[in-house]
Amino acid sequence: MSKTVVITGSTRGIGRGLAENFLKQGCRVVISATRQPAVDQVVSDLTASHGAGKVVGKACDISRHEDLQALWDFACAQFGAVDIWINNAGISLPRKPVTEQSAEELARITSINLTGVLYAANVVLAGMKAHGSGQFWVMEGFGSNGAAQPGMAAYGATKRAVNYLAKALRKDMAGSNVHVNVLSPGIVVTDLLIGDYDTASPEWEKARKIFNILGDKVETVTPWLVNGVLKAQKDGARVEWLTTGKAFRRFMIAGFNKRDLFADIA
Repeated sequence: MSKTVVITGSTRGIGRGLAENFLKQGCRVVISATRQPAVDQVVSDLTASHGAGKVVGKACDISRHEDLQALWDFACAQFGAVDIWINNAGISLPRKPVTEQSAEELARITSINLTGVLYAANVVLAGMKAHGSGQFWVMEGFGSNGAAQPGMAAYGATKRAVNYLAKALRKDMAGSNVHVNVLSPGIVVTDLLIGDYDTASPEWEKARKIFNILGDKVETVTPWLVNGVLKAQKDGARVEWLTTGKAFRRFMIAGFNKRDLFADIA
């Protein structure tokens, strides 16, 4: 039986790649982002590719609890129930010390990357528990494992917190058939990744070398992630693209495997 999947932040980047590949696997998909015109355009594009009745969309600002409730209600009204909810929406900030970031920037990244996931948990886990089952997926990123780099305090802290949140939510859902799981896409070439850097700076040139070893494009990573999500059967599942072993092997062959994922970046 095909599953219904809601993906926040799914009009571009990893989110859109996930949506396209869930559709290829026969799922029904609900697209979401902050702007309705962008949502409508992606729904139109994906309908043209995959047929009518399989994809719908609704704008949602995940920093607003009422928007998340409306998105849940919309998905249920369209498809009857939500089997998989993926908290993909997130933002980053330019890499600079937290002392140089504004209060508004810090509040915004926290409201999207952490508070938005808490609000989603409040809405979605209650709905899935009432329905009797479901999977709630959070998205890891830099900082989830405790790693730290200059200029990444705010982003890394939110991702570290989401990692803890997933563990705590599993405790809350113990004894139910509602699972809280983790997606770890690794380093994926998106606007979110590149937007952290001044691409004319020495820092970018250093980062670019590492990204070209460890990074991948959306079209490479997302089919694999979708297959992992659809195969997951147990609470606490973890679908991780860039494992420690894979990273080690890539560094070992880096001298023989020249590539440039950013050839179109000035």
